[in-house]
Amino acid sequence: MAENEEPFRRGMVIMAHPDDAEWSCAGTVAKWCAEGWEVIFVLCTDGSKGSSDPAMTGEKLVKIREKEQRNSGKVLGLKEVVFLGYPDSYLEPTLDLRRDIAREIRRYKPDVVVVGSPSRDTEKGYYVSHPDHLAAGEAALSAIFPTARDRMTFPELLEEGLEPHEVREVWVAGGGDNSDNFIDVEPYLETAISALKCHKSQVDQEHAGEWFRQGRISTGKKVGMAYAEGFKRIPFG
Repeated sequence: MAENEEPFRRGMVIMAHPDDAEWSCAGTVAKWCAEGWEVIFVLCTDGSKGSSDPAMTGEKLVKIREKEQRNSGKVLGLKEVVFLGYPDSYLEPTLDLRRDIAREIRRYKPDVVVVGSPSRDTEKGYYVSHPDHLAAGEAALSAIFPTARDRMTFPELLEEGLEPHEVREVWVAGGGDNSDNFIDVEPYLETAISALKCHKSQVDQEHAGEWFRQGRISTGKKVGMAYAEGFKRIPFG
């Protein structure tokens, strides 16, 4: 951000599922909210597949996960949580998804948007990324640029009264070695962990805090911080 520019005041996090944002950037979001930012979560899917319980139904799980996400949002201090409602595990980077994400960008006008990476990393043998994460990352980046910015794309958004909006920066979470923007989250660690633990249907309550801390310790070691979250920063404008 240039010295003569207005400070960032609004943030948005766009992810595939309830709890993705907490694992990716809860410390950073807790910091933003503590500093007075208005922060919005946009979740692309309904979370309806995230259970191995034979007695669980998708309809029941949707309600559970929405409640968990709203509870987490209250802990973090979010302004709003938006659920786009696409079926879990079937997400594709379609034009419909791109339009629906662009709608929320135009509605809330964030300065900074955090997204997941649209690239599959096969070097991490233990995890090669959920296809919903890849689809959400691709659709979000396409919605940010050029869709949310361009007046003549999806004219129905103009008919809804949603004027174009140009995001000032995109931060790609989970950038690994490509990360170049590191946030000191040590003062906000406990708030972030409390938010993560709100996702009781998804998170091991005994070990979630330890796993969360270890990820931030690993990132922090790269830049001389005790606990950090890393992003690939992409400036616009």
